[in-house]
Amino acid sequence: MTTIILIVLAVIVLWFIFAYNGFVRLNNRVKEAWSDIEVQLKRRYDLIPNLVETVKGYAKHESGVFESVTQARAQAISASGKGDMKAIAKAENQLAGTLKTLFAVSENYPQLRASENFQGLQNELTDTENKIQAARRFYNGNVRDFNTKAETFPSNLIARIFNFAAKEFFDIDEKGPEGQPVQVKF
Repeated sequence: MTTIILIVLAVIVLWFIFAYNGFVRLNNRVKEAWSDIEVQLKRRYDLIPNLVETVKGYAKHESGVFESVTQARAQAISASGKGDMKAIAKAENQLAGTLKTLFAVSENYPQLRASENFQGLQNELTDTENKIQAARRFYNGNVRDFNTKAETFPSNLIARIFNFAAKEFFDIDEKGPEGQPVQVKF
């Protein structure tokens, strides 16, 4: 009888260890995925001023668009420094919307579209946007796995004991600027 109790206790302790280590592993994957997003966002932040300056030379009377992009970029950088996922997602959605407007404005200037410098910057930014989307999907997949484990029985018991709280997804606001078509008015 004592042997059976010891075996049951050993199985429970082993399960406890494996469950805890699983949470640590998933938590680190979420952190790694968020770091990937931050790298791509930094790359985007660094490209935007060059793109704006290039377009400014051709479209001098479009100052409102440039101010919007610059302001959205500053808000995104500020939100990123605070670490609040909802604020970051909102600021990034606004930035993506203003970038769409900038590209729409650029279409009215054939010399600008023919410029190798502009084309290179636009391609870099497009590539960065694709990488951000991929990093976002990777992050959200890891968050889904973490949250599923944190919310399902019996691993939710370990989550509560060690304060493994559910993570927030990095969502696109369909009602915000990124989810809407670009409208350019002259």
